[in-house]
Amino acid sequence: MTATPTKETIIGALRHVPGPDGQSDIVTLGLVSEIIVKDDGKVYFSLAVNPEIASGLEPMRKAAEDAAAKVEGVSSASVTLTAEQTGMNSSAASQNNGSGASAAAAPGAQEPSGLRGIAKVKTIIAVASGKGGVGKSTTAANLALAFAANGLRAGLLDADIYGPSMPRLLGLSGQQPEQADENTLLPMYAYNLPVMSMGFLVDEDTPMIWRGPMVQSALVQMMRDVAWGELDIMVVDMPPGTGDAQLTMAQQVPLAGAVIVSTPQDLALIDARKGLNMFKRVNVPLLGIIENMSYFLCPHCGGRTDIFSHGGGKVEADKLNVPFLGDIPLDIQIRETSDSGHPVVATEPLSPHTKAYRDIANAIWKSLSGGAQPSSPKIVMD
Repeated sequence: MTATPTKETIIGALRHVPGPDGQSDIVTLGLVSEIIVKDDGKVYFSLAVNPEIASGLEPMRKAAEDAAAKVEGVSSASVTLTAEQTGMNSSAASQNNGSGASAAAAPGAQEPSGLRGIAKVKTIIAVASGKGGVGKSTTAANLALAFAANGLRAGLLDADIYGPSMPRLLGLSGQQPEQADENTLLPMYAYNLPVMSMGFLVDEDTPMIWRGPMVQSALVQMMRDVAWGELDIMVVDMPPGTGDAQLTMAQQVPLAGAVIVSTPQDLALIDARKGLNMFKRVNVPLLGIIENMSYFLCPHCGGRTDIFSHGGGKVEADKLNVPFLGDIPLDIQIRETSDSGHPVVATEPLSPHTKAYRDIANAIWKSLSGGAQPSSPKIVMD
């Protein structure tokens, strides 16, 4: 009978892997992040190393991966290197960025051209918000589907490790991805859209109690250890706020730009402004602001009510000199289709809401491609 691997047995094996100093092991040096052991024997963890020597530590990473894979009961091991910034750990970085730190304090701020992309993915954009509850994930899902409906090869990465929404939004709850090979996962598909989310790898009710390095490692694996195929654009649904996930994306991949989602009221716009400033400080172009839940049209009388005020997103965009991409109403159809796993863009292709999302997607693509139009628009239905 095969023994069940535990964190303790894996740590014991890793104590035989020498660290960068050649004297102490990687466990004693504190390089090993939280170890995740799945029920099927798959093991995931990262090694936090100094970025100045990270490029020469691939043999150490491979040795750690091999050592973990040899533990009885382990079916496969996946290990990534996470570069810790000198003088500032990821938690401090996220706190500083949330409270208005100077640009020099943002670790890893680089020009996008110096970063390694995702294989076969031409363009990567982030959809973000300064706070939760503004409909960012619903917007990201419908935007990705809108890019596809406009004729582009689109994909969707759910980077919200602590609160992944895409499995439910896209009707994929309870499903798990298959492996392309020993170290690569196949994305899940909804309405012909490739999707990856932490929600596919853990139960919906399981809390993710992870420190920053493990979040970074999981994001890197979902970006680079997934067979995405040829994509014109990948939409990344970021977690709310300005923390580790945002910094990891800015440090690890050449983001073509960021879209900020906000509701119109002043409190939401204050947080949206923080999100915009964070992306500025890590040299990510700002593609614009979307005002979500912009107004409510009564389905019975047709009367309009500005529940959360109206026009604040446009005012903020003008104030910050970034494009205003458009507004999306507060509408029961969007809510019902999202909750049921049938996003409005995919299932109601002729609705005015779908047109709004497609117009915003078209505006984003035009700004990214210098005005070029997608080749052959198509409607994705299921």
